[in-house]
Amino acid sequence: MPAPKPATLGPLLPDRFRLPRGQKRVYLPNFTLTLLRTPFAPPNYATFITPLHLNKLDLKDYLYNLYGVEVLSVRSYVQQARVRQDKPGARLPKARRWYRPRALKKMTVEMPATSPFIYPKAPSDFTPWDKEMQERAQDAREQEQKAMGPMGPRLPKQDGKTLREQAEELLRGRKAWRPGWMDWDLGGKPKGEVGAGLGL
Repeated sequence: MPAPKPATLGPLLPDRFRLPRGQKRVYLPNFTLTLLRTPFAPPNYATFITPLHLNKLDLKDYLYNLYGVEVLSVRSYVQQARVRQDKPGARLPKARRWYRPRALKKMTVEMPATSPFIYPKAPSDFTPWDKEMQERAQDAREQEQKAMGPMGPRLPKQDGKTLREQAEELLRGRKAWRPGWMDWDLGGKPKGEVGAGLGL
């Protein structure tokens, strides 16, 4: 019985052992990718916050099909959150009841040097986003949470200073006392300075 002839190998192609790209079909993805600002990283590196179930091949395929970005390599690591007492939604955290929030997964992709990505500069004027109103609303929420907390009754009243200032103005003669009912007419509508302040 003749011996089998050894198989001849042809020339190796550069793309033969590369994983296929663009073959995974994803309809209406239900995950969110957050691009982080990394000023100390090279321009051909980008870091994302990804869900825990997302792997390197998914991120590589996602960036290639949606944005046409070729990814050379992907590095990922899971950052564990700090242990805290009780759950975040608890009104009164209980002692010795530990809870660890969900971990955070970050992925860093390396792009070709010929197509660098430069993160846009941070805006200096936040007027279009109404940042001042959001900061005031955040401060009001924090003050309300402190007032509703266990130390709320011991905190100084926010309107105490205003009443004290009004009393000092009346005692020093800077402002004349006037009954409040004089600022309203018989129909229950404000008049004079009160109405002008309310836009009526």
